[in-house]
Amino acid sequence: MEDKTINILLVEDDEVDVMNVKRAFKRNRITNPLFVAENGLEALAMLRGENLDGQNVPNTRRIILLDINMPKMNGIEFLQALRQDSALAPTPVIVLTTSDEDQDRIEAYKLNVAGYILKPVTFSSFAEVMAALNHYWTLCEMP
Repeated sequence: MEDKTINILLVEDDEVDVMNVKRAFKRNRITNPLFVAENGLEALAMLRGENLDGQNVPNTRRIILLDINMPKMNGIEFLQALRQDSALAPTPVIVLTTSDEDQDRIEAYKLNVAGYILKPVTFSSFAEVMAALNHYWTLCEMP
């Protein structure tokens, strides 16, 4: 049987949000490998296999959950760099952020994100969003 494992890269600088994603994965029994980068520069290194600590994202069947507001390289800058790299450009990205700015939404969609989701305030709503995303990427055919 074909392996349907999807490698998930969470690009998020807020430790509480990282913990919420991990808790939501556990609550929803999402067993996909989860890799965490604290900013866009670290995420690019992990995707390119250049992360110095060896924590790199496998180069098959991967999806990115991306925050917009981060230090060093924000989410929009990361998307621009990702889409300019021919090896990484096809990688699906879902923005998961607190930014409700129209400009961020417009820029993200110009850079071909698969979705733009505002982070829910309560954990139970957050867990529901993670469950919906899990259903989404389980249904999608990945390259």
